[in-house]
Amino acid sequence: MADITLRLITADDIEQMRLWRNSPEVAQYMYTDQEITAEQQMNWYNQVKTDKTKKYWIIEYNGQDKGVASLYNINEQFKSCYWAFYLGDSSARGAGIGAKVEYNVITHVFEDMNFNKLLCEVFVSNDKVIKMHEKFGFRRESYFREHILKNSEYSDVVGLALLKRDWALLKDNYQRKLYG
Repeated sequence: MADITLRLITADDIEQMRLWRNSPEVAQYMYTDQEITAEQQMNWYNQVKTDKTKKYWIIEYNGQDKGVASLYNINEQFKSCYWAFYLGDSSARGAGIGAKVEYNVITHVFEDMNFNKLLCEVFVSNDKVIKMHEKFGFRRESYFREHILKNSEYSDVVGLALLKRDWALLKDNYQRKLYG
């Protein structure tokens, strides 16, 4: 599993994160479409670096920074959280990195954090990512009609979730598929 590392973000990462986040390839899948300034990015970082309900990592693949993964709405009481990721380096897309990131995040949430439920939200139009989540055992639990106003149009969003008990039945199979 050495080829994928999730490294907690530092102040040194925020400019690269901003550039990725502002790129059209990434921004199209985000809920907001406003360009982020360097000042806004620094303010965001100063806010999230001590927020216990959020965790952000740089995705490293073979030692190179490729994107960002995050947990948010971390709820210790209910043992649940949401997650998201993006690959900012376009050369990383289609190489199976997303699946390895998903495996690592799921494992972290259920084994290291000992949480019961991992959730995510995806634009209905992003069928490729929805299918990837479903391959990992996520189930569609909600459908939010006209949930996000983006580019002057409302978009629908699907909510997916994975339970720890379901992952326990799938984990070994995915570990073999992804890591041999």
